[in-house]
This record gives sequence, C-alpha cells and structure tokens, in this order.
Amino acid sequence: MKKMTKEISMSTKYDPQQVEPGRYQEWLDQDVFKPSADQTAKPYSIVIPPPNVTGKLHLGHAWDTTLQDMLIRQKRMQGFDTLWLPGMDHAGIATQAKVEARLAEKGITRYDLGREKFIQTVWDWKGEYADIIHQQWKKLGLSLDYSRERFTLDEGLSKAVRKVFVNLYQKGLIYRGNYIINWDPKARTALSDIEVIHKDVKGAFYHVKYPFADGTTFNGKNYIEIATTRPETMMGDVAVAVHPSDKRYQELVGKMLVLPLQGRHIPIIADEYVDPEFGTGMVKITPAHDPNDFGVGNRHDLERINTMNEDATMNENAGKYEGMDRFEARKAIVKDLEDGDYMLKIEPIVHSVGHSERTGVQVEARLSTQWFVKMKPLAEAALKNQKTAARVDFVPERFEHTFTQWMDNIHDWVISRQLWWGHQIPAWYHKKTGEVYVGEEAPADLENWKQDPDVLDTWFSSALWPFSTMGWPNEDAPDFKRYFPTNTLVTGYDIIFFWVSRMIFQSLEFTQKRPFKHVLIHGLIRDEQGRKMSKSLGNGIDPMDVIDKYGADALRWFLSNGSAPGQDVRFSYTKMDAAWNFINKIWNASRFVIMNLAENTKAQLPAKEQWQLSDKWIISRLNQTVADVTRLFESFEFGEAGRALYNFIWNDFCDWYIEMAKEDLNGQDERLKKNTQDILCYVLDQTLRLLHPIMPFVTEKIWLEMPHEGASLVTAAYPIVHPEYDNPVAQTQMENLIELIKAVRNSRAEANAPMSSAIDIFIKTKSDETKQIFETNTEYIERFCHPKKLEIGAQLVAPKLAITAVITGAEVYLPLADLVNLDEECARLQKEAEKLAGEVARAEKKLANERFVANAPGAVVEKERQKLTDYKAKLLSTNERIKQLKNN
Repeated sequence: MKKMTKEISMSTKYDPQQVEPGRYQEWLDQDVFKPSADQTAKPYSIVIPPPNVTGKLHLGHAWDTTLQDMLIRQKRMQGFDTLWLPGMDHAGIATQAKVEARLAEKGITRYDLGREKFIQTVWDWKGEYADIIHQQWKKLGLSLDYSRERFTLDEGLSKAVRKVFVNLYQKGLIYRGNYIINWDPKARTALSDIEVIHKDVKGAFYHVKYPFADGTTFNGKNYIEIATTRPETMMGDVAVAVHPSDKRYQELVGKMLVLPLQGRHIPIIADEYVDPEFGTGMVKITPAHDPNDFGVGNRHDLERINTMNEDATMNENAGKYEGMDRFEARKAIVKDLEDGDYMLKIEPIVHSVGHSERTGVQVEARLSTQWFVKMKPLAEAALKNQKTAARVDFVPERFEHTFTQWMDNIHDWVISRQLWWGHQIPAWYHKKTGEVYVGEEAPADLENWKQDPDVLDTWFSSALWPFSTMGWPNEDAPDFKRYFPTNTLVTGYDIIFFWVSRMIFQSLEFTQKRPFKHVLIHGLIRDEQGRKMSKSLGNGIDPMDVIDKYGADALRWFLSNGSAPGQDVRFSYTKMDAAWNFINKIWNASRFVIMNLAENTKAQLPAKEQWQLSDKWIISRLNQTVADVTRLFESFEFGEAGRALYNFIWNDFCDWYIEMAKEDLNGQDERLKKNTQDILCYVLDQTLRLLHPIMPFVTEKIWLEMPHEGASLVTAAYPIVHPEYDNPVAQTQMENLIELIKAVRNSRAEANAPMSSAIDIFIKTKSDETKQIFETNTEYIERFCHPKKLEIGAQLVAPKLAITAVITGAEVYLPLADLVNLDEECARLQKEAEKLAGEVARAEKKLANERFVANAPGAVVEKERQKLTDYKAKLLSTNERIKQLKNN
C-alpha cells in the first residue's frame, strides 16, 4: 500500500474500550442532547418509560431505550426540536418488597422502623439504584436531556396525582367500597387484576358431605356432596347454591344444611351463577373469599364471614384453626373431615391459581375496603377516540386488538395499596364524625383529621407520565405547550394493560389529547433456546457485561436488528460476534479511506461529468440506501433498515467500491485520484451519518478524524435523498459487471486457477445492451478478472472444454482444458440448474399469491417479476449448455 497522506489516531483493529470511554461526557459538556434553540423547528418528543428503582436495568431495558435513542438521534439530525425526557418510577410494591427483603436479612421489619424511618430507608435505596441506572444509561449512550429528569414522587408529579384523584372523585369516578379484591398476604396489600399472574399448580378437589339439618334424605342419602379446592375457607361458608332451572334440586331450595366441623346451619339457595353442567351442579358460597360468591351474597343478602388475617393466617372466625397458616389449616381441616367421616374422596388436579406478580406468593380473594376507579366511562372514551383521526396508532397494528379487547372487558380498578412507599391517598377522615374529606391539600384543622394510610397503585401516577412530566396541571407550562402530546412511545407488549391503556384514558380525560401519536410495541429478549430470561433459570444477561466485552455500539446494532416490531428476539454471543465484526469492517474501511485522503479533501462530490461508472453506481446506491433507511425508520422497521445499511456498507462500499478505488488511488492520474478521494470521503461521511443513530460512539470517533464541520456528529445534518443522483442505468451496468467478476472468480477458484495467472475469457452476450456494457467497461474486467485474451460477442461459439458460468444476459466461458473434467462440469451445471429451477418455482408461487400481489408495494412485485424472468433465462441457458457438453 502507498504511503499514507495523513496521520490518524485509529488503531489497526476496532477496540471499543479505546473508542467509547469519555465520549458521553463530551456530549454532555457540549449540551448536544438538549432541545434545539430554533423555535421554528418542528418539535418531536419521547418520554422514557421510567424504569423502576428496584434494581439494575436488564437487556429488555437496553433494547427499549436503544430504539428510542435511535429515533431521537435521527430526528435531532433531521432538524427537529427534539426532547427525550428521562425519569424513573418509584414502583411502590416492587421497591417496598426489595427494601423489606434487605431489612429482613438484618432481622428488621418495616414495623420496627415505623413509617417515617422506613420511607427514608426506601429513599436511600432509590438514591443508590438511581445512580446505577444513570451510569447504565450513559454506558448505553442514551441522548437524554437530564436537565428535565423526573421521578414519580417528585413534588410536581405528586401535585398532578392529587389533582387527578380529586377530580375523578368529584366526578364520581373514584369511590370507596367494601369489595372482594386480590390480596397479597406477604406484602399485605391489595392488587389489581393485572398484578396477578396465574400459574398451574397441583391441587385437589375435596368432595365433602354437607348433612341436612332436619334429617332429610335425598337420593337415599342424608347429605349432599360439595366439591371444593379450598377447604380452608369452609368456615366462611354461608350457603350452598344451585341453578334455579336445575330440576334435580328444585325441591331442596330453602332446606338447611349443617356446615361440617362447625355445626352452623346454612341454606340452599337458587342463583343463575351456578353452572348445572359442572360437577354436581351444587356449589358452596363463601362471599368473603371468592369474587363470584361475593356477587351471589349481595343478591341474596348473605353474611360475609372473613376467616383470614392480612397475612393469610386464620382469624377468630376460623374457630379451632385460628392462628394457623392457611395451608396448615387446609391440612388440619382435611384431616378433621376425614376423621369425622365427612370426606367422600380427594381427587388430584392441576389448576390455575393466581400469584402476586411482585412477591410470588399465592393471592387470596379477600373482602376489603378499598378505593376504586369506575372504569367504564373512561374506557368508552378511549375506545371512541380510536375511531377518530386523533387515535393512537399501534405498531404493529395487531396490538390495538389487545388494547381494545381489554378496554371492552375492563373491571373497576382497585387503586389503593396497603403500603407505605408511594403517593399517600389524599383523603382524610374526621376523628369524631367519620366524615370523609378529599382534597389536593390537607384540611385546615388537620389535628381533627387522620389521613388515609394507604398509597395509590404505582400505575396511577405512571398513567400521568407523558403530561405530568411536562409541567401539567399547569397548562401554560412551556414544555407542556410545546412537546405534548408526545410523538412515540416505545414499550414491550407485556405492559399494554398495565401502562399503555391507562396513559391513554387518563390523557384523554385530563388533557383531551392522546398521550402519543404512535406506540411501538416490541417483544421480549429470550435466550438462545427461546426461553424467557429469569433468575430461576440462571440465563439472564447483564447488558453492562456485554458492553464491557463488545462495546455499546455492537450491543445497539444487535438490538436494533434483532427482530421485526412486536416480535421476540433471541440473544446469542454468536450474534454479538457478528455485530463486532461488522463494526470492525466499518472501522478498517474508514481507516483506509481516511489514510488515503489528501489534506484538502472535503466531504463533497466533484462535478458529475468527472464521475466514472463505479462513482455513479456507488452514489446512486448511497442515495437509494438513504431513501430506504429513512423510510424504514419512519415505519419503525429497524431490522430492515439495518439490513439495507449492512448490504450497502459491507457489499457495495467495502467489498467493491473501495477495492475499485485502490487502483485510482495508487495510479498516476492525479485528477482521477482527487476525484476518487472526494467521493470516498463523501460516501463515508454520509454513511457515518446514517449509522450514527444506531452506533453513536464509533461513528463520532471516525467522523471527527475526517474533514468535517461542527463539533459533533450528534447535531450534524442527516442525509437526504437527492433525486438527481439516482442512476438506475449505472446500477444495472455495475451489477452486471459485478456478477461477471464474481462468476469468473468463482470459476477460477473451482479450477484452481489463481488470480495471478492470466487466462482466456470468452463472454457470449444475449443482447446488444449487455455487449455494450462489457465492451465499454473492459477496464474493470481486465482489472479484476486478469484475462490473457478477452472476447465479447453475441455469436461466440462455446469452447468444447470450458468452465461455464451463466449470468444475467450472458454466458461466460473459461477454456481451461487441462483443468476441466467433462463429467464433473456437467454435474456442476446440473446442480446449478436444480438451484435455478427452485428459484423459478419459488418466484412463481410468490407471484401466484394474490395477497402478495395485492398488498406488497408495486416496486417489490415488479422486482419479483424481474427476478423470475432472469431465473428462467439463466435456467434455459444452463440447460442448453449441459446439452452441448453432453453432445460433445
């Protein structure tokens, strides 16, 4: 290689540890992540889905935030006034559970500390993990505006929470009632339906005798048979129900039964809730321990007997079982039923049982006084909005069905939590009269009032995140006026119920606007075997460990190219190796280009009349790549955008254009050399700009080594499409030449004929156009194929013993008589014919698919038709050549 013309600080091998450290702080020092000072620029905003301060970020967070960063970085470069607002969530039950677990290791409970000291302990935890999360964000390269960072317990956000609560209460949409709710006996708090995870567990149907109180016999027996999976709740039974139209039991309605082990009399009632086809068609009714039974009890004015304490031990209503853990009580009751001759049989089953999402313990249905949001009016408003132009667009669209289905079947939302960490409910009870006061501020005579000790569900404050972080309820707040509604929310499909839906209905209720225009739904990151990452499986991956080994840019490249929207992605170190290799390819190609630039080179194109075919081709391909990547980013098809970038950079730019440019750089034509330097510099500059949103560190490092204007690539202009650079003729010609060169190289390799040895090459063309392309560009053929003799023509007669390559519009013959075995050549061509026949069949099947032809873009369908024509022509030529060889 010739002596390089300039010194650069780029090692011979890409090393992320030399590229990434310190770069992020430089960006912060330059204030490049803050919104634009140009108020005429169009605003574009994203609020980060606030991570919980429960621990370190995982790969899912890395994926989620990488996609957001890519969007913000691209929009910033495109001249938008961008705001990416960071923040974190207090995550009430999850964080409190973590802190209590840490205290438990020291033998301390929250009750030992008291509410005030415990909350301070949680704030200390928050500070510890917020610092960790900040470091992780920085290591990932996230271009966040930290000057606007928020926390869900900030005073500003707390004010918004109080306003929303009071407003909904005054509208009658928040109410307090005594209902059956999901209860977490470990955290000792209520849970909403979506905080309950159902798991299949081993259990049993316990078939128990319930004797008639008056000695009645039915079907020859003095008892009825009741099957239950939860004998520990029997002490709370208040009735047995049958369906009113079930003729088998109509004569029994009104009869009294004796509750086994307790002796209390309970009636047989009729209620349509009972399924007469299930089991015996008779069910026990326990209103304080089952939501369906609760409804039955209300209809029949039945007593509600709660038999459990908050920690799921049995209370005084459980009689002799008082003080026992619920599962110990089950064993004791089963034994007593057996000993008392009440147990008919025990039938093992596997059934679905609710567990707390946070603590993992089995949830209890518990009668409790809680605060609720009346959901039907809010859900109806959200669903109605989806039918207007102001709708929220889900990407992929199929997830809108998930949203609407949940809204259609929504239950009232229990929002109170029996925790200490969170937004304390803004309700006070008068100490003497019991009067309830709900307000944004405490009552004036506070000494006469006691505030509700419960806090609000975490999702209550998170639902306000897109607008509370912007300064609402002050509707004149500058950020709220400029950046709300936000443009895009990026999140996983697992929290559509928890968060996305609640942000939509709360935003519509309080701002009369959607919270975001698009919601981009991604999947989950799984291990190589497709399993969900979890502590129990030990298959979790710390993204910071991945960055330490491969660099943030390699991880970001993998995450951006992992899958299509809505799909899961499998993590593997093989894919990380491939990501690093790609960056190393970019690094080495960039290093070569920069080393070969003259001091006066600028990233701008020379006059078009000076462009060679290869120049016209690479600039046209660059222009096409800019168009494709821009379009694919707009539709959130990041994987496809990555493929377009990869193919252009690796195949077109590195493997072909740079190789072609070496001849000019090392030649004697100074004008041609300067022309090539300018084009190399321009193409690399534009490519780095395209890549920057995905891999910001390495692109910035390389760009700063090049001729450039401005302090950082972060705020450099994003490439735009130049229609005048499109050159389909040059692309076709260069693609023909590349196919020819590849064919000759492959044939040489098969025949063991090295590139250093000159050989005869005959090209039989099928059209005048193809003939002209090859004749006009013989310098490329001579440079890359090394012919001793080169003949191009339509009337060429194929040599008898020659390796044959069928390419688009031509056949290529290499007459290597000493190296060609006729039978082997026929066999090779036969394999090629089979491959082409398969491609023809595939293309024909695709084009016969009416859905593909009707729904795919016209250009895609036309390209498939062109492929089919090309494959058919090649198949015909290959079969004809096989026939010729066999006849010889």
